[in-house]
Amino acid sequence: MKVAVVGATGLVGTMVLKVLAERGFPLEVLVPVASEKSVGKLISYKGNDFAVVGMQTAVDMKCDLAIFSAGGETSLEWAPKFAEAGCTVIDNSSAWRMSPDHKLIVPEINASELTATDKIIANPNCSTIQLVMALKPMHDKYGVKRAVVSTYQSITGTGVKAVNQLENERAGKETEMAYPYKIDMNCLPHCDVFLDNGYTREEMKLTKETKKILDPSINVTATAVRVPVTGGHSESINVEFLKDFDLGELRKMLHETEGITVQDNTDTNTYPMPLMANDKDDVFVGRIRRDESQPNTLNMWVVTDNLRKGAATNAVQIGEYLVKKGLV
Repeated sequence: MKVAVVGATGLVGTMVLKVLAERGFPLEVLVPVASEKSVGKLISYKGNDFAVVGMQTAVDMKCDLAIFSAGGETSLEWAPKFAEAGCTVIDNSSAWRMSPDHKLIVPEINASELTATDKIIANPNCSTIQLVMALKPMHDKYGVKRAVVSTYQSITGTGVKAVNQLENERAGKETEMAYPYKIDMNCLPHCDVFLDNGYTREEMKLTKETKKILDPSINVTATAVRVPVTGGHSESINVEFLKDFDLGELRKMLHETEGITVQDNTDTNTYPMPLMANDKDDVFVGRIRRDESQPNTLNMWVVTDNLRKGAATNAVQIGEYLVKKGLV
């Protein structure tokens, strides 16, 4: 199997390579792909060096699978070219997520929708993945009516430029700005660009992608905040159900859900934190408690490593499913 990693030198691309190696993905030929300025650079993978190639070279190599982590514009231009050459593309950008002709996949939830005809598959937004992972078992049992989400998002979601900004600010150095304001010792209620409705694009991703992945009847409203953290995204989620729930049953259900780890013991100060979720693949759920202000409503706190399950791991899991089912 010949696998291309597009955007191999970026934060997510680097993590994709790490996850492919960790999980023993069955590739025989690795094709690292990046912009022209990186062509020829050597990428180490499982003890071997592979030279970075450009886009057209990778298309001509007729890969079986390509994992894209190079931004929406690149995906819009090049994913169809890879697909036309017979390659199945798993795309980490927002380019194809809301397209009615492309599937938006979290493997634990809806991988069974995939067929051999799906040549461009969308990977959801990082903050959406952890939200729907936590909501899915509860929606199946109680029916989610509405979710109010406040995010506390790592700067790694913005990229290397943001990481450099934080590090330089903490070191007291001049820095190129990834954000309109200082991020160290600060919180910015501003993830992605503002839209005409007053929400940011990141906030609307949570609304629209949840409907597409789980159920169009679920209403989501969100406030997305960037925080000076590098280990992962956190979300405070208030969920209103159609039916009442039993807290013990609900906790047990989450415990038994693949990909979820419950950390919820106030007696021992056990709850999810980005510090502990860093470099792990699970979605961590805690602070599970009934909302006492209205019926059938729950509060919870959900944390995951946004570069792993929020991006790279989810994409690799899609690839694993395709291989297992003989779809690539």
